[in-house]
Amino acid sequence: MTIQLSTAFLFSAIVVGLAFWRGSLSGSGAAGALLVGTLTFGLGGWQWGVLLGIFFVSSSMLSHFKESEKRAAAEKFDKGHRRDIGQVFANGGLGSFLALLSVVVPGGVVATDVWFFLFVGVMATVTADTWATELGTLSKKPPRLITTGRVVEVGTSGGVSPLGTLVSLAGGLLIGLVAGLLTPFPLLATAVAGALGGLSGSLVDSLLGATVQRIYYCDVCRKDTERKLHKCGTQTRPLRGWGWMNNDLVNALSSIVGGLVAVAFSLLLS
Repeated sequence: MTIQLSTAFLFSAIVVGLAFWRGSLSGSGAAGALLVGTLTFGLGGWQWGVLLGIFFVSSSMLSHFKESEKRAAAEKFDKGHRRDIGQVFANGGLGSFLALLSVVVPGGVVATDVWFFLFVGVMATVTADTWATELGTLSKKPPRLITTGRVVEVGTSGGVSPLGTLVSLAGGLLIGLVAGLLTPFPLLATAVAGALGGLSGSLVDSLLGATVQRIYYCDVCRKDTERKLHKCGTQTRPLRGWGWMNNDLVNALSSIVGGLVAVAFSLLLS
């Protein structure tokens, strides 16, 4: 176990160092990512580490893809593409916690399978949601609010588009396919579990964003935003949602749902 944790720390340090140099992580985000990577890879095993790596590398690359075209939408987001420790824990913290539970909580083969499929669903969700955010904002068709179908501005919390939904399904499917290729589990079942888990979690993320996530309003720019202080420098005022429900918590809750959906599907086939 010591050798595995040391190896995990080394590989995580290399990846995190490159991401920090590339500008994908802040200082606190780099520290959080190093912890998440070490625990996930070191305790869960290399298969878990590969799935985490796919999410992290793909999301980092997509955050820099056509940045200029996504600048207007990014103004609505609470944080930029340079992820801090809160974003890292919201997206990867649950996965590392599951890796820890898989070692600490005793159980046989069934319990081990449950931990793994929970992890697959969580990674599928954060991948699906990130892909939907980074690529969905490039959709030629305006998004619609998931609760009412009303057309909203690009980047609005709770807004969904056909492109965003499609890429979220693709992101979850990728995680499921890789999980199936790296493990003895049936490839088709694992792929579908990842796709369903990722899509479900991503849609729940949009639902929470449209209903209970705290959204603010800038009276100067006349725009809603996730920021307490708008980019124009104006202090925003609460528009809707619960005060404690920020985007990081929305991401964490939706990933739990995605994990549970993946486990439920795997149990139905067992």
